[in-house]
Amino acid sequence: MAALIYHIFSSSALTSLGLYHIISTTRNHLKSPRDYTAKPYHPFPSLSSASASPYHRLKHLQLYLLILCLLISFAHQLIVSTDSDPLLKGRTPVHRFTSLQSAAVIFLFLLLSLSILLSETTSLLPFPPDLFFGLASALFFLQYTVSSSAASVQTSDLQAKCDSVSARISALSSILCLVLACHPRLFVADVGVGASICLQGLWALQTGLSLYVDAFIPEGCHKLLDVVRGVEGSTKCDLDDSKLRAVAILDLVFVIHVMFVVVIVMVSYAAVVKTVGIRARFGSYEALPTVAAAAADSNHIQMKALTGTQA
Repeated sequence: MAALIYHIFSSSALTSLGLYHIISTTRNHLKSPRDYTAKPYHPFPSLSSASASPYHRLKHLQLYLLILCLLISFAHQLIVSTDSDPLLKGRTPVHRFTSLQSAAVIFLFLLLSLSILLSETTSLLPFPPDLFFGLASALFFLQYTVSSSAASVQTSDLQAKCDSVSARISALSSILCLVLACHPRLFVADVGVGASICLQGLWALQTGLSLYVDAFIPEGCHKLLDVVRGVEGSTKCDLDDSKLRAVAILDLVFVIHVMFVVVIVMVSYAAVVKTVGIRARFGSYEALPTVAAAAADSNHIQMKALTGTQA
């Protein structure tokens, strides 16, 4: 039950973070398309300008919540790594090593978030956006390698499949962050980062449901009962047909999650356009002259030339 609660917590944190990034990125792009550049952090717009308000510090609330969530995740991974009755593969407590690797990656993300907070609130650590996206790309790639290695040593068939899908999403986030480090004005890549974080959050929820809720475990698969106390999420498919069916179901569910994220991006963009106003999107561009206006200007120039000649 505790593992399911942790997956729900991770899903809520990642999905809300990705959604906030999508909305903030779209808002900044619509307000100033020419001056747009990708930013690692977006303060709350309603609080960022109220410097004299006692709630001025709350503009960094997103960073505070992110750091708190990373601390909780880090502590959870450390606790899991010290489980006295692990699911063993042979005589090696594999999950201890994978949990410590995950804890190390989360700790690096925590350091990155703290550095952004110091850069935003003090002048001790100037942190340019391209450096942030470059480091974030490296950390997402590290997370990809950790999830891939965890999938390769899993005893649970469903856990291995969920870890492999999570690794692919991390690889996508790594590529998008690397693109932003090289081309910070690429709006599509910036939105893609938020969408990939949303997708990672939704997949964390799907992982929790597929491993810890009996109603969502595919037919032909079951929790392992040959452990002393039992390990939550230790599911296995007895027959190859059941395993292939379970993997196909997870692949289908993943496609559904991708479709849902695409809908989220489209709805968020439409909502921000409605809020900001469509004029802000094109306000910095000069209007193209119409055919009638161009003809009038041409006639005006010719008349001026004729007048000058007669004089």
